[in-house]
Amino acid sequence: MSERGTVVVLFGGRSSEHEVSCTTAGGVLGAIDRDRWDVIAVGIGRDGSWTLQNDDPTAWELSDGEMAHVEPSDRRVLLPASAGDRQWSVETGGVVTPLAEVDVAFPVLHGPWGEDGTIQGALELVDIRYVGSGVLASAVGMDKQFMKAAFRAAGLPVSADVILGMGEPVGPRLAQIEALGLPVFVKPARAGSSMGITRVDAWEDLDEAIADAIKHDPKVLIESAIPGREIETAVLGATDGVRTSPPGEIVTDGDFAFYDFEAKYFDPDAVRLDCPANIPEADAERIRDFAARAFAAVSAEGIARVDVFYGPDGSVIINEINTMPGFTPTSMYPRMWASAGLTYSDLVEELLQAALHRPLGLR
Repeated sequence: MSERGTVVVLFGGRSSEHEVSCTTAGGVLGAIDRDRWDVIAVGIGRDGSWTLQNDDPTAWELSDGEMAHVEPSDRRVLLPASAGDRQWSVETGGVVTPLAEVDVAFPVLHGPWGEDGTIQGALELVDIRYVGSGVLASAVGMDKQFMKAAFRAAGLPVSADVILGMGEPVGPRLAQIEALGLPVFVKPARAGSSMGITRVDAWEDLDEAIADAIKHDPKVLIESAIPGREIETAVLGATDGVRTSPPGEIVTDGDFAFYDFEAKYFDPDAVRLDCPANIPEADAERIRDFAARAFAAVSAEGIARVDVFYGPDGSVIINEINTMPGFTPTSMYPRMWASAGLTYSDLVEELLQAALHRPLGLR
């Protein structure tokens, strides 16, 4: 890389988390050191088109309670034609012109067709370095069924669950589901930002909860509720190795049954982050160890947030790993690092440097 590098921020995408990704992009675009980096914003539309977009962070901020989205554009962005070629191009009206030689991509896509290994695979095909986990970790981290299988194989504790595949009727599995006991959480197996998640306290509400989850994913996860506090740990795979933040706790007010989409993005006063969490030091260290083990269990790289349930008896159950957590300045991941003395801008720079120093190809 030359003294001044070029980074492409990739955002938007085809998933139901399109707007969340755009909001994340605004934070990252504002945090990149423009004295070190030339920055290119590439938005992926709901139709899957890659287009050149405004790299001004304010264009992607929440405005009047509305999230930004990628508008259609005739400035189509083209990846390099072959591995080893760093030249990205723009096609406008059938005319292709060079855009820049890109040193690293920063994908901030959430959900399927982005966070699930698909974008990572596209970048791997042409040897483009990028921030975050590779194809396998991204795919496993996105799919809660296989995520939990990886955790179980690594000896990490997870909750009991039942998976309903695409079009699978509830009837034949009802006894298994009811054996989980109430309450249960019904979730899309491959979605994030708490979209499509319902807490079910009565079995007559199960069908409606499943129908809501299916709007986001034809595969549905039904899992037993775990009593306890929700504790999160930020994991950073940097050039000096894997580090974990002090665990933090999300505390919601009485209007929210759990940390749902509305609480995350539209009512900042409804939640607070206590970091470090008010738990015994020995338990905090155990949670950090579990987070590092979860990171390794799926072969994650760069960035991840690991969420656990911390029981009244000190027990720890792994809830999930998120290989591209919310990454705005007010998101929990950067706030946990801020509590440890690592600023948002420095965190972004560490992730970019880790991506630059990661080998290309199989690793």
